[in-house]
Parts: sequence; structure tokens; C-alpha cells
Amino acid sequence: MAKYWNESIECMAPDDMKALQSERLVKQVRHVYDNVPYYRNLMDEKGVRPEDIRSVDDLHKLPFLSKADLREAYPCGLLAVPQSECVRIQSTSGTTGRRVVAFYTQHDVDLWEDCCARAITAAGGNEDDVCQVAYGYGLFTGGAGLHGGSHKVGCLTLPMSSGNTERQIQFMRDLGSTILCCTPSYAAYLGETLHDMGLTPDDIKLKAGIFGAEPWTEEMRRSIEKSLGIKAYDIFGLTEISGPGVAFECEEQTGMHINEDNFIPEIIDPETGEVLPEGSVGELVFTSITKEAFPLLRYRTRDLCKLTRGKCSCGRTLIKMCKPMGRSDDMMIIRGVNVFPSQIETVLIEQGYSPNYLIEVDRKNNSDTLDISVEMNADQFSDKMKDIQDKEKHLAGAIKTMLGINPKVHLVSPKSITRSEGKAVRVIDRRKLHD
Repeated sequence: MAKYWNESIECMAPDDMKALQSERLVKQVRHVYDNVPYYRNLMDEKGVRPEDIRSVDDLHKLPFLSKADLREAYPCGLLAVPQSECVRIQSTSGTTGRRVVAFYTQHDVDLWEDCCARAITAAGGNEDDVCQVAYGYGLFTGGAGLHGGSHKVGCLTLPMSSGNTERQIQFMRDLGSTILCCTPSYAAYLGETLHDMGLTPDDIKLKAGIFGAEPWTEEMRRSIEKSLGIKAYDIFGLTEISGPGVAFECEEQTGMHINEDNFIPEIIDPETGEVLPEGSVGELVFTSITKEAFPLLRYRTRDLCKLTRGKCSCGRTLIKMCKPMGRSDDMMIIRGVNVFPSQIETVLIEQGYSPNYLIEVDRKNNSDTLDISVEMNADQFSDKMKDIQDKEKHLAGAIKTMLGINPKVHLVSPKSITRSEGKAVRVIDRRKLHD
């Protein structure tokens, strides 16, 4: 069985990769400068010319792009080729303001699908597998990316999209799905539904899952692996850069290998923009060096993580990014304390609760309030009010130990929190309504 999709790239010597990146970066900067007036103006304002960029060592000289730039340039202001050369758009799932629209040439689609093929192969996939794609299709990149990658690998592809959970499980059983691709929250729901149908992992043939598009913890990973009887692999991507497949996990599960032949990563201080040394925690920045239609240079993702380059037991030499620790723009400051939803999720799973929860933040009498609704499973549910109150008090204490602030915990009945078929909604911050 093939261990790599493209061994010459995935196992390339770091010095050779740097030379390849430098060559592609120089060409890409010229391409963008000549064809994207919006970015050319940013470069001119910073006093940078294409000839100033001779290698990846000069990357820091270029200006950043942010989501605000993408919205300002909507819809075609960052397009680097004639629209007639584009074959597809994808879009973010954002619900406020202008959506981000990303354009693709056929070459861009091929490279994106190639990245997803690497992820599927790293999860043990080959032409003998049945790949069930339960990410949403349409404008969202999840379904399209893994669908194309599955085709490249030669898997039998089930383009299920999200939702209709009982049919998902029926097809999973009838067609012998071996690889599942979806959001981690939906994978958890599939495992829960499997159990509710009186089935066990022995009744399905799944061996691996490729989960991304939303934050998830190591505790959630182990819970999904147990409920579905699989090994769960992380995948990372964002619409602005291409979609899933920017980085993927191997069997070592100690971080995601970034496809460095297509994307150059940096870690910066989110406040100053200064590039930080390898191993530092900061904001992840990506530069696309092979995209034709929508090549973003130094795009600020707002994801907080760190990069490490070291020997991996899988043999790949591609640099690794850790699982994002949160987002610099998703971090909540509650009563002066930095709070990430992932911290709360870690406590819930450690205490034996499901990853189905809702965080509600508000401000009353000039003081922040933190209310957390958490689903009980059938074994935890009780019709005795005192039992539930005792559990709420215990869980609130565990969360206070983690965060340093007192939450109000509400334990609610099984399946009472709305399930998401796409990205799960975990946080409602009502304080913005009072600003």
C-alpha cells in the first residue's frame, strides 16, 4: 500500500524545499504585482518592489492581507487572472458582512485536490477504500475538496453531503464505507446515532476519519475514535487559501504537515506583526505560491498555533503546525480573562460530558456573565433536581479551576441542543448588542 501520495515532495530535503519555495515565491510576487492592483498598491505604500523579493528570506518585506482586505476587494478585486480563465468559485460560510469569494482555475482545482489526496493517503486511503464525504457541498470548500481528493486516490466516493444521519449510517453499512470525511461535531453525532440505533463499531467497516473545519480537542478525538471504532485524523484549510488540505495529519498524530510546496507558513506576533522564531505560539500567516486565480500573499488567518520542524516517524519532512489553539479574533475576554471555547470543551469531556454545548456571554449591570449549557447523556440524566444541581455545581467548579472565573452551568436533557450539519455554533456573545 502506498504510504505517500507524492513521496518526492512530501519527503523532500528541507533545503531543497526552501529552494523550490523561493523560486515559486519570486514568480508569484511578480504575478500578483502585475495583475492585482489592490495588492500592488499595498506594496507601493510599503515601498516594496517585486525585485526586492529574491527568496523566502525576503517574505517578511511584503505587506499582510486580512479578511478586511478580502471584503473590501469583494468580489473580484484580488483576482489575478481574467475571469474567463476561472472554472469555479468557493465561498466562506460567514453570516455577517460580505462573504469571501475565492476563484479557481483548473490548475488551482487540480493542486487543491492533490493536497486532499495527500491527506487521504496519509490516513491510509487507497483505491480499495470507500470514502464517505459528509462535509457540506456547494459554496463550502469541505465537500468539494475531499470529494476531488478521493477521486484522485481512486476511492469509491460517496458524495453524501451533511445531514440525513440515518441514511448516512445506512449507506455506511450497505456500501462498506472505510473512510469518513466530515466536521468533528458531525462525526460525534454519527457515533451517538449509531449507538441509539442499537449498533456498535463492529457493525460498520470504518477505519479512519478525516475531520476539520472547526476546532476540536484531543479529548473529543478520543471520544470519536471510541464511538466509531476508527483512527481520527485532523485536516486544516481555509477557503481563502484553497480549502481543506493546506495541512494534514499523519499516523503519528503530533501535528499537521503543511503542504509547503504550495503554501509558505509564518508565525507572527498578532499585535506587532513581527515574525516569531520556530516553536513560538502566535498567529498563523500563509502565502500561496502556486495558485493562479486567487493567490494571497501573507494572509493573516487569525488562527493561533506554532510550527515545528523535526523528524517524523512517517518519513515526511514537511513542517508541522499544531492544532490551532484558538483564534485571535475568537478569543473572548470575560471579566478580564482570556477564554477559548476549546478550554471549556476539554473540561466537559474530561468530566464525562458530551461535546454538545452552548456558551452564552452577556453583560448585566456592567458585569460579564458566562452561561454554559451542557447536554447530559442518557446515563447522566436524572429526574431528581438535586442530583442535577449537584452535577452542575461540580462541573462549574471544574470549569472555574480551568478558567479562573465562575460560570453558570445548565445541564440539559440529551439531544436538546441543536445539532449542526456544518460548522457547529458553540458561542453566542450578546455583549455586542449593547456596544
